[in-house]
Amino acid sequence: MSVNTGAAGLKSLPAAQGFMGEGLVAGLVLAIAAAAALGFPFVADLYTTINATIFVSLCVLSLSLGLVWGYGGIFCLGQAAFFGLGGYSYAIAAINFDSTSMGVLCSLGVPMVFSAALGYFIFWGRIGDVYVGVITLTVSLIFSQLLNGSAGDNYVIGQVPLGGFNGIPSTPQLTLPGAADALSPEAIFGIAVICLALAYIVCRLFLASRAGKVMIAIRENETRAELLGYDSRIIKLITFILGAGIAGTAGMLFANCLTVTPNMFSLSNTAQIVIWVLIGGRGTLLGPLLGCLFIQLLSTKLGTSGVLNPELLLGAILIFFVMFVPSGLAPALQDAFARIVRRTRRG
Repeated sequence: MSVNTGAAGLKSLPAAQGFMGEGLVAGLVLAIAAAAALGFPFVADLYTTINATIFVSLCVLSLSLGLVWGYGGIFCLGQAAFFGLGGYSYAIAAINFDSTSMGVLCSLGVPMVFSAALGYFIFWGRIGDVYVGVITLTVSLIFSQLLNGSAGDNYVIGQVPLGGFNGIPSTPQLTLPGAADALSPEAIFGIAVICLALAYIVCRLFLASRAGKVMIAIRENETRAELLGYDSRIIKLITFILGAGIAGTAGMLFANCLTVTPNMFSLSNTAQIVIWVLIGGRGTLLGPLLGCLFIQLLSTKLGTSGVLNPELLLGAILIFFVMFVPSGLAPALQDAFARIVRRTRRG
């Protein structure tokens, strides 16, 4: 029996090993997610479970910007727009079609289709990074202003009144396909955790693929990547659409916990997402999750205590991280752990 040692075999071996490694990571992530989904509701009360579901949905949102900005180098300030579109699309479709399954499909499809149209004009127009941020931020603010002024009987989509700044309060909770009864908050928390795990796995698989590696090369030097024959516009558009789909999923999960309102598109929400990624660490997938959890837990604690102004303290934390921990929380913890391991081995 002969062994293939040709160039094609040698090139395919690292790729195969890489995807095998990603498969092991995916299995581990799903196992952890399943354990958390089944175990957490047994040790937490109903209020804590609902709050945890909100936090998980925001973690999915932070992951979307971590992929688009941290790895793709696309400074997008429109993740709040895709987040809000996902929430509103879910609510409107679920009520009009009397099916939360259709609402889930629309929460994915509408942000992705909108991002495809927006991204086409941005990337094929060769718009610079700063202007990409300005355009996407403007889109978010336009949605916020339009929906804030949508109070009244004239602003109706199908059977759903948009409700102005009050939003859509009667959003139905998720149901299983073919079932009439809504799922319990504990079950929705489990679905949120599984969605977060799946979004993380999708991001890892995309980064391990050929398109993901080209995306990182474009982030480092777009001109050189194009000279090698890669079309940066297509890769950027794919990354942009994938990030919008993940943000829309976050909006759907958020809509199952709180009322869908124009605040989902707000400037403060946009700034929060950027802060999560900056504090957690750009260029990582775990960093935005850690940054989101850290900021949200701290904000909740400060908001309930009433001792300090949460916004003032969060601003001070952001300045501290930018000045003293510019790489972010996740890389700093990784470096600290590596130093501890080296010292232990020396000892």
